[in-house]
Parts: sequence; structure tokens; C-alpha cells
Amino acid sequence: MDITISQSYRFCSGCEINNMIMDTDELLINYAAGNRDFLRANLRQSNLSEFALPGINLSQADLSGANLSGASLRGANLSEAFVMEATLWRVNFTEAILIWANFTKASLIRANLIQVDLHKAVLTKADLRLANLRDADLSYTNLEGADLRYADLTGVNLAGANLSKANLTGANLSQADLYNANLAKAILSRTILRDADLSNINLDGVDLHDAQIEHACLQPLVNSR
Repeated sequence: MDITISQSYRFCSGCEINNMIMDTDELLINYAAGNRDFLRANLRQSNLSEFALPGINLSQADLSGANLSGASLRGANLSEAFVMEATLWRVNFTEAILIWANFTKASLIRANLIQVDLHKAVLTKADLRLANLRDADLSYTNLEGADLRYADLTGVNLAGANLSKANLTGANLSQADLYNANLAKAILSRTILRDADLSNINLDGVDLHDAQIEHACLQPLVNSR
């Protein structure tokens, strides 16, 4: 995108951006000028779809309701950011830092989340259908009620995660670590669980119909059907 710089826009240092309400053009102009620090920026309802913003620091920023579909945020820092109900279709978060971020009810369909750090993030009722989460860290993440149908979770760390009532139909959890995870009332129908660690977890009411569990560690298996 070609950006024409107008005198009406502010050039800001990181400290000036804290808690600042910014429009999309203002953020892009500051980013193009070399600024990567947008700590606590207020970008509610902003449209950043299709833009490339690798390495941007949006930690503790408010992106609630924002549209970042197709955006590239490879290696970005969104730790403790508020991303509730945001539209993130096909967003590229490869190797991004998303610890403690709140993605409640966010739409992450087909998102690229390879090797992201989502430790203790909140993804309750988030839509992650067909998302690629290979080798991501989702330890102690809250995924209650999340839609993970046909997502690629190969090699993911889900130790201690809350997956209660999550829908994992057709998802690939090969070699995933689910030690001590909560899968109460989750749907794992046709889920691939080859070589996964399912030890010491809550499987109360879990639907494992047609799941592929070859070589998975399933001790203890509690009240599954």
C-alpha cells in the first residue's frame, strides 16, 4: 500500500502511543516511519486487513472488534492484548507472542498460528476452524467452548489447558501434549490423537467416536464413551 504522509497525522514515540486512540492510517504511517512499539494503543474496531506488520509490538493494545483478516503479523507481540470478537481470518501469526492475550469469541478461521506462544491466553468460544497451530504453546490456555474443527494441532503443547466443551472434530492432535488438560464434555469425534499424551486428564463425558488413538497415552481414562 502506498502511504501519503499528511501533516495532520502524528508521529509518535512508543511512550506517546500508550493508551492513544489511533486510526488505521496513523498506525501505518508510524509503522512505515520505523516505529514498532504500539504498547497499549487503542485500535478498537480498526480495519487492518491484508496489511503486513511483522514484528509489531501491540502488547496490551485494545483490538476488540478489529478486522485483521489476511494481515501478516509474523513475530508480532500481542501479549496481554484485548482481541475479543475480532475478525482474524487467514491472519499470519507465525512465531508471534500472544501470552495472556484475550481472544474471546474471536474468529481465527484458517489462521496461521505455527509456533505461536499462547501460554495462558483466553480463547473461550473462539472460532479456530481449519487453523494451523503446529508446534504452538497453548499450555494453560482457556479454550472452553472453542471451535477447533479440522484444526492442525500437531505437536502442540496443551498441558493444563481448559478444553471443556470444545469441538475438536477431525482435528489433528498427533504428538500433542495434553497432560493434565480439561477435556470435560469436549467433542473429539474423528480426531487424530496418534502418539498424543492424554495422561492425567479429565475425560468426563468426552466423545471419542472414531478417534484415532494409536500409541496415545490414555492413563487415566475417565468416563469416556
